[in-house]
Amino acid sequence: QVQLVESGGGSVEAGGSLRLSCAASGYDASIKCMGWFRQGPGKGRDWVALINSAHGEEAYVDSVKGRFTISQDNARNTVYLQIVNLKPEDTAVYYCAASRWASTIGYCSRTLLNYDYWGQGTQVTVSS
Repeated sequence: QVQLVESGGGSVEAGGSLRLSCAASGYDASIKCMGWFRQGPGKGRDWVALINSAHGEEAYVDSVKGRFTISQDNARNTVYLQIVNLKPEDTAVYYCAASRWASTIGYCSRTLLNYDYWGQGTQVTVSS
């Protein structure tokens, strides 16, 4: 079993920056991908950034490219999401998730159902 705990959210003005952290405890040797998802007010939960745990290959949804950076520190069992130039539309609860699934070429799933572990989320609020 793996437990995920997010931190680093908060209220910031547009143009500001935040670094979200996802600390993992427990162990599951089958984990292949880590991801950050978000759920805005009245919206569904969508992926924003993914990283292949073994290869480090990253993926971003188009709306965050150039502003979000996902990274991992395997020694600390922590995944980060660095966010710069925050926009009001980034307001959401941000969730960290871990998946046992990856394609044979290391592609991480964009589908929520393929993620096996989830954190409780951290709120990010961006004011204009």
